[in-house]
Amino acid sequence: MSLEFHRAVEDMEIWSATGDGFSFVITYESPAGGGFHGRAGYVASWRPLYGGNGAIKIGGSAFVTLAEAEKACNTMLGHLTGAPC
Repeated sequence: MSLEFHRAVEDMEIWSATGDGFSFVITYESPAGGGFHGRAGYVASWRPLYGGNGAIKIGGSAFVTLAEAEKACNTMLGHLTGAPC
């Protein structure tokens, strides 16, 4: 199953997707300006949909492009579910 990301907040660079009991979020961070602060790039994280656990950052974040972050999320979903990536 491939995750289908959608823009979660209209005026901010936040995308989210759910699949197989997991929630994935991608945000854009930059060292300055509005929004999230951090190393410039797309940061991806995941957490189980149920159970109230905190989010876990996906290794390799920050990614240069949104497509790279989406691919990392799909790969992580494959690892979490045992499905081929």
